Amino acid sequence: MVFGIGVDIVEIARFERFLAEGNEPLFQRLFTPTEIAYCGGKKRAAQHYALRFAAKEAFLKALGTGLRDGLSWKDLEVVNDPLGKPELKLYGKAEELFRCHGLTSCFLSLSHDAGAGVGMVVLEK
Repeated sequence: MVFGIGVDIVEIARFERFLAEGNEPLFQRLFTPTEIAYCGGKKRAAQHYALRFAAKEAFLKALGTGLRDGLSWKDLEVVNDPLGKPELKLYGKAEELFRCHGLTSCFLSLSHDAGAGVGMVVLEK
């Protein structure tokens, strides 16, 4: 049974600006060390950061809570399986809320085109 669906779209150029400005505190607040290492090693780092941000926003929309009650950006981490499929790892408050709602599955899809990145999350009970 579907509990929630969330989608978010992000302008990749926004993250290009953040990188050009050297806005390290922003990246440290939004992304885990694993995400920073992954994105920083990519030719199109801004695109990868934008997609991860869109995924996190989409999860919060699917959950229906937004970023509150102790939930942190770093409670959500986008990783890729061995075949490259993106997945969300949940920690701390995000994991707690996932379990409290009786959720069993989290599906993530990412895409980009024409300067935009999109994240979509489906949560199931």
